[in-house]
Amino acid sequence: MLFKDRRFAGQLLAKELTAYANRPDVLVLGLPRGGIPVGFEVAKALNAPLDVLVVRKLGVPDQEELAMGAIASGGVRIVNKYIISLVKISDEVIAKVAVQEERELERRERLYRGNRPFPDLQGRTVILVDDGLATGATMWAAVVAVRKQQPAQIVIAVPVAAPETCQELETEVDEIVCVSTPSPFHSVGLWYEDFPQTTDEEVCHLLAKAAKNGDPISLGM
Repeated sequence: MLFKDRRFAGQLLAKELTAYANRPDVLVLGLPRGGIPVGFEVAKALNAPLDVLVVRKLGVPDQEELAMGAIASGGVRIVNKYIISLVKISDEVIAKVAVQEERELERRERLYRGNRPFPDLQGRTVILVDDGLATGATMWAAVVAVRKQQPAQIVIAVPVAAPETCQELETEVDEIVCVSTPSPFHSVGLWYEDFPQTTDEEVCHLLAKAAKNGDPISLGM
C-alpha cells in the first residue's frame, strides 16, 4: 500500500484502532517528528488526548541511517549489540554520539513541551504512534520509557513497518497495529507518495491545535 501522506496514513491507521475510541484511559503519544502528524489524526478520530514522547536514534558515524541504538525522554538508552559488534563501534564512540543526541533531545523537549510536565501514564492505555518502523530502534526506546511508568497497556500503532520489526516488537507490548507490512521493506519513505521532513514548527502547531480542540497535550495528573 502506498500512502498519500502522513495525514492520510493517520486516518487509515485510526480506523484500525476504533476499539480504543472514546475511552477516558487512552492517551496517544506521538514520536517526533514524523509521528506527530500521524498521531494527531489518530487522537482526533479516537477522541483521545495527544502528547509527545521525544526519542532520538543513535546513528552509526558516517552511516547515520543505520541505528546502533536510541534514546528517549526519561534517561532511557538502548543499544543494538548486533550492529555495534558488526560495525565494531567502541564504547567511546557510542558515548560521543549519545551526548550529541541527548542535546538534541533536550532541545526538542524544551521546544515541544516547554514547562509542561510529562503526563502520568500509570494505569493508562498508551498508544505509541510513528509514521513507520524500519529497524524499530526509536520505538524500542519509547516502549522502555513508557513501561517505566507502569501503564495498564502499551499499544504500538504505525501505518507501515518492516515485517520482521513488527514480529520483534509484538512480544514487548500488548498490541501492535500496522496497516501495511510490505516485503521487501527498504525504508519508511518508500511507502509514501509525499514524505517531506516534518518540521519543528509543524510539530508545535499540531500539538497546540490538539490542545485547542479539547485534547489536552499534557494531563499532569
